[in-house]
Amino acid sequence: MSQIDELRATAHPLRLRLLSLLTGAAMSAADAGRELGISQASASYHLRVLERAGLIRVVEVVRLRGGDARRYRHESSSRRYDPETHLGERAPAGEEEYVAALVDELRRRARARTDGPALTTDAELWVDPQIWSRIVQHVGEASALLHAAAQPPRTPGTRPVSMTAALFPIRRPR
Repeated sequence: MSQIDELRATAHPLRLRLLSLLTGAAMSAADAGRELGISQASASYHLRVLERAGLIRVVEVVRLRGGDARRYRHESSSRRYDPETHLGERAPAGEEEYVAALVDELRRRARARTDGPALTTDAELWVDPQIWSRIVQHVGEASALLHAAAQPPRTPGTRPVSMTAALFPIRRPR
C-alpha cells in the first residue's frame, strides 16, 4: 500500500485509537469494541480498513462458538526509526484529512489528561540541518521505544499515556 492509502486509513479518530490499542496487545473486533465502547460491527469495519492499508495484520484466528475471531496487531510503530524512509519534500495527498483526525484525537486525549510527567511543546524555528536531523532521530527513537513498551489495556502497574509528534521541514518564506 502507498503512503496515501495509509493516510486515508488513519484519517479517522477511531482508527487512530485502534492503532494505539493494537500496539499493546492483539485483539479481536469484539475485544476492541468493548475497550473503546463501540459496537463489534463498527470495530470490525475499521479494523478491515486498517488491515487493507497494511497497518495491522491478523496474528491469530480463534474458534469461538462456531465462528472464527480474528485477532489483529499493529507492530510497525515499534520498529527502529530509520530516517531514510521518512524523506520527502511535499505533504502527500490525504494528509489534510489525517491531520484533522489527529486534531480530533488530541482533543479527546487532552480531556482525559491527568497528573504526572508531561511535556507540551510547539516550535517553528530556523535550525542547522544537522541539529534538525538529530532531533528527528531522537523523537523517532522515543516513539519506537514507547510503542515497543506498550502493554495490553488495563495491565496492572501501567497507566494510559499519550504521545503526538509532528516534525517536518517547512518552506522558506519568500
